[in-house]
Amino acid sequence: MEKKGIHNRQKKIAVINDLSGFGRCSIAVSLPVISKLKVQCCPLPTSVFSNHTGFEHFYFEDFTASMPEYINHWERLGLEFSGIYTGFLGSARQIDIVGDFIKRFRRPGTVVVIDPVMGDYGRPYSTYTPEMCGCMKQLVQYADILTPNLTEACILTDTPYKEKWRKKEIRRMAAQLMEQGPQKIVITGIVQGGYIANYVCAPDCDHFLRTIRVGTQRSGTGDIFASIVAADAVNEVDFAVSVKKASNFVKKCIQKSIDLDIPLTDGVAFEEVLDSLK
Repeated sequence: MEKKGIHNRQKKIAVINDLSGFGRCSIAVSLPVISKLKVQCCPLPTSVFSNHTGFEHFYFEDFTASMPEYINHWERLGLEFSGIYTGFLGSARQIDIVGDFIKRFRRPGTVVVIDPVMGDYGRPYSTYTPEMCGCMKQLVQYADILTPNLTEACILTDTPYKEKWRKKEIRRMAAQLMEQGPQKIVITGIVQGGYIANYVCAPDCDHFLRTIRVGTQRSGTGDIFASIVAADAVNEVDFAVSVKKASNFVKKCIQKSIDLDIPLTDGVAFEEVLDSLK
């Protein structure tokens, strides 16, 4: 008979996301990034892809039906998590499963990070139905930290999207999101001329953090960003410091990928600069 608690001697984050074999996104980037920050990464796959959907063809296997039994075995092992981090969810059923997972595994001190991967450039992804948007709005109540991009913040607050924003409008959206449950929010990807800004909002923090814009968006950068924020939260790193670190690291990854002439579909060559992450 196994002793309860023997598997809980190290900080662990349950990462709920899809697994793409090629293209550097989701679990494939979260696992090494979180591990580099000295936290054990425990993946809970929602689906398996040969390569992500940005390629012209891909193999896909839905893991939804297997998720409950997978989770049951974690519970039988008595696993406890310092953090729970959710990324892209492919159906209303998966969102329900994740909500149940959080309720079953959350303990005092568990940090829940929700990256509501719903859309970009002002529009929901084609796979995101109105029902799923509604389910995600409900899931947000469980988040301690929420990491939406500007499009997702608009969807979650029923705010019409536009190209130019005043700071007070973004602050207002963040305040609406905090009323739904999260204690800390970072709204990412705010274009300000030649800069990209992230708005960081917490009880003790109200900052727009800017960095010089480099290259263009690539697959996996949001996953890397949220993974750093999640691991840092478990390690009790100051939230604003963590957001700045994540932003600078993503910028470094993009620049290295440009230097190596990595195709946009192939994500970022984070492996080349992973040693700099601390």
